[in-house]
Amino acid sequence: MLLRTLSSSVPLISLPAIAAESSSVTGITGVGPAMFLFLTALALFLSLLLRHAAGRLAQRLLMKLRQHRIERLLKRKGRALLKDFIIPGAYGGLARVDYALLTNGGIFCIRTIHGDGVVFGDKDDAQWTHVDGVGRRRFLNPLIQNEGRRRALGNIVPEAPIANLVVFTGKVEFPGTPPQNVILRRNLGRYLAKHAFGPSRVEDWNTLWMNLEAAVQRDDASRRDFEAQLSFG
Repeated sequence: MLLRTLSSSVPLISLPAIAAESSSVTGITGVGPAMFLFLTALALFLSLLLRHAAGRLAQRLLMKLRQHRIERLLKRKGRALLKDFIIPGAYGGLARVDYALLTNGGIFCIRTIHGDGVVFGDKDDAQWTHVDGVGRRRFLNPLIQNEGRRRALGNIVPEAPIANLVVFTGKVEFPGTPPQNVILRRNLGRYLAKHAFGPSRVEDWNTLWMNLEAAVQRDDASRRDFEAQLSFG
């Protein structure tokens, strides 16, 4: 009777240990898939982040290369070159000019745009459209934008003929003929060679250029003021 009682009580004593072991195993296996999914998601996020950063870096390097190419060409074709400088605006404020190229007949006020794709726009449109693959964006008419810069240069050296010129440096296409004074980088050399300025009253180009250089605002405060002007606008 006593043996039967002890025998029947053994399973009752071992059941909690078995239950605890079963619960422990279930908990561990439940954490495993969750951690795997978390690490997989984290790896995917980091991969996309690095890919985005690499793409931005590649775009910057490509833009620097295109800038170098166009600057090298401009230096060969002109007498003197100013790049990325700030002067008093034509209607107040400040204006930043991409390039001013001095030639034997006049000055080119050049606006450069870096990018690839298809561009839609006419000389009188307030905005143009750029389509690159599935991306689509609108931007200010660069001819109108650069005309203000050309007039700002004209206020400093009114005796010099100054031409408004917009250059696309990337693989850009227009559905039709580009507007006048809008060209691709590959055509820049021929355009500069063929362009004819009107008559000018300039007798001393060197002095004129020195006057323009003297008007350039090179201090950091002017650069900050210009950036603030853009933010306000």
